[in-house]
Amino acid sequence: MNFDDAPVKKDTPLTAVETEDLSTISIDELQDRVTRLAQEITRTKAEINAKGSSRTTAEAFFN
Repeated sequence: MNFDDAPVKKDTPLTAVETEDLSTISIDELQDRVTRLAQEITRTKAEINAKGSSRTTAEAFFN
């Protein structure tokens, strides 16, 4: 394998969150961060469910 042809891993906003130095953040800010991340998890799971429903509907239509 030629490493020049290998895909380059692109940093994403999630990568930035995962690698952020938390030691400089206050307890209040960390608690707010946890709350906001939990809300984002809920939003993401809702989108997964919506896409799953759409997929199920499409599969039923084409079968």
